[in-house]
Amino acid sequence: MTVRDRVEVRAGAYHDSVTLLQVSKAVADVEGVAAAQVAMATDLNVEVLRRMGFEVPDGAGPNDLLVAVRADGDDALAAADAVLAHELAGGRRAAASGQGAVVVPPRTVGSAARTAGGTLALVSLPGRYAFAEALDALDAGLDVMLFSDNVPVAQEVLLKDRAAELGLLVMGPDCGTALVAGVGLGFANVVRPGPVGLVAASGTGAQQVMALLDAAGVGVRHCLGVGGRDLSAAVGGRSARQALALLDADPAVELVVLVSKPPAPEVEPALREVTDALSTPVHTALLGTGRPDLTAVAEQVVRALGRDWQEPRWWQAPVERTGRYQRLVGAFSGGTLCDEAMVVASAVLGPVASNIPLAGAPRVGPDADVEGHVFVDFGDDELTRGRPHPMIDNSLRAEWIARQARDGAVVLLDVVLGHGAHPDPAAELAPVVAAAVAAGEVAVVVSLCGTSGDPQGLERQAQALQAAGASVHLSNAAAARKAVELLADEVKGAAR
Repeated sequence: MTVRDRVEVRAGAYHDSVTLLQVSKAVADVEGVAAAQVAMATDLNVEVLRRMGFEVPDGAGPNDLLVAVRADGDDALAAADAVLAHELAGGRRAAASGQGAVVVPPRTVGSAARTAGGTLALVSLPGRYAFAEALDALDAGLDVMLFSDNVPVAQEVLLKDRAAELGLLVMGPDCGTALVAGVGLGFANVVRPGPVGLVAASGTGAQQVMALLDAAGVGVRHCLGVGGRDLSAAVGGRSARQALALLDADPAVELVVLVSKPPAPEVEPALREVTDALSTPVHTALLGTGRPDLTAVAEQVVRALGRDWQEPRWWQAPVERTGRYQRLVGAFSGGTLCDEAMVVASAVLGPVASNIPLAGAPRVGPDADVEGHVFVDFGDDELTRGRPHPMIDNSLRAEWIARQARDGAVVLLDVVLGHGAHPDPAAELAPVVAAAVAAGEVAVVVSLCGTSGDPQGLERQAQALQAAGASVHLSNAAAARKAVELLADEVKGAAR
């Protein structure tokens, strides 16, 4: 069978990134399709396709749609075309009126809501355009998941105040993960249904808790993301209050978990008053020095529900040399996972430099040449302007790891699975791990966040990363502790 490549440029055919992630996955799943990518023709996406071996015509721009398919012959290409057309049409065939006239697709969120009768709108646009569409959705009576980042905080406050007036919920901005009545939105792991509800001012923090609960046999009913700034002083927990009330009103929710980086000092007591007044018990996973890590909170939840707890699985590196390393570097796609790892590491090592530093630690950019310990969150807003999130494209942090993996380094990185994430992250990262280990006296530790139901295959991802030379852990906190353990004794104790 002859493998054929086809690349098509569709001028002016804009679709949002979340839709195109789903379309790409659907086309890639067609029998006989070896690779598929459907994306807007930004410079980065063009570069990604060329690295995949596709010949992209010159002249395509960011407002044009790129369709690239590698398939085993004409039949597979034809099947891929059919799926592509179906998915770009919203998973439905074009409708026609009784007179045969084609129905014009809605052009605003409000008109779409009136046509389709939806109850929730997912807004995924560049931040400067997101406010108007989110407000239109609220005025149409819809709850909103605002996936967009780079939305001004003043607009966030206005949206959340309007939502409160209407008895609605705004999840976001920068809400990357949600689960509503078992349906995953954005970056979402496949978790079993169950009695737990989450309110999360953190995407990867929520994913870590849900994955750990799933591994322990405990399911989740809802995960309501509220955006990373919701518990800041400027926003004041506006959406968290709404979300807590919604979960408390759901009789199927037996226990609530509130997940966040440390709230603003003036917000935390006010939220505690809200949680104390609920009829549903609430466990808090608020990261910070002296607070329980996410794994410890997951254990509390499992035991509170009367279930047995076992330490999360891990896969040992093929070769392990404890006490041989002088420096710890972290390359993360999840901001909360990065924060949690820095809390664990700094308790032993002292301040860790980062682009999202903990209080009292130095702030550095990802291009800084830092000799000491350094962690970078590659999912930070500044590093995702004009490029895919690192859960989708690992190229930027792969280059950073190659630069930082010098002799004597322990490299700590996260790999996040689930819908919306890279279809096979180990295929990109295992060679990076192997190269780092082979280049010199370097150890690699991986925090793997996912479930056995995720489409990437949890076991397969873990084994591929282990075979490349990494120690792999399902608990992010355990991964951070392992990375610190590998350092030489004289490096530890700096915080004491």
